[in-house]
Amino acid sequence: MNAIPPRGAGVPPVIATRALRKVYAAGTEAEVVALHDVDLAIEAGEFVAIMGPSGSGKSTLMNLLGCLDAPTAGEYRCDGVDVASLDAETRAHLRLSKIGFVFQGFNLLPRMDALENVAMPLAYAGVPRAERLRRAGEVLAAVGLAQRMHHLPNALSGGQQQRVAIARALINAPPLLLADEPTGALDSKTGEEILALFKQLQRDGHTVVLITHEPDVAAHADRTYVMRDGELHAGGGA
Repeated sequence: MNAIPPRGAGVPPVIATRALRKVYAAGTEAEVVALHDVDLAIEAGEFVAIMGPSGSGKSTLMNLLGCLDAPTAGEYRCDGVDVASLDAETRAHLRLSKIGFVFQGFNLLPRMDALENVAMPLAYAGVPRAERLRRAGEVLAAVGLAQRMHHLPNALSGGQQQRVAIARALINAPPLLLADEPTGALDSKTGEEILALFKQLQRDGHTVVLITHEPDVAAHADRTYVMRDGELHAGGGA
């Protein structure tokens, strides 16, 4: 894989939050404070895990970091960009260009082969079809699927489908990869292979943030945080 060029001195963190807060049904009897004043800084090239049980707030934090939701209060800068200052269209463009998502469910389109699934985000960016397919082929080869790019998802194993999903997340060369329980639907051996791929992507210069409830999975990261009742606490390292 081609490494991302080193970032120069003074370059801001890929993720920087200050007093990030999320409240649902604010001001009503049903008010729920999902995030309490989260401060977080993740530098380029780090591999960070965020752990926590269901309901702890980790998915809410993931949605905010991925620009899928807006905070109630506080500040979030994604690769130096103040997300709160963006309108919906600009925020969607930032999400497309700076963030790659990998989920527990592979979310592949069943009637498209691996190559077409990976190329799909480039269509939203207005890239011509021939260029989309060329770039998708390169990324699939980089994740070890050069011989499987014309297979439909149902002809691929779970691990292969997750590699397709990772390739799709990488297609726009985003500085940030957000992975939400990416090994949850895989057996332990295949899960280890996917985690090894994330480590390789980190070595190539990508920043990886992994959401998980499994300590064995979090142990692959350089730093670990734990969510408890909407609060973020520093954990151990790998």
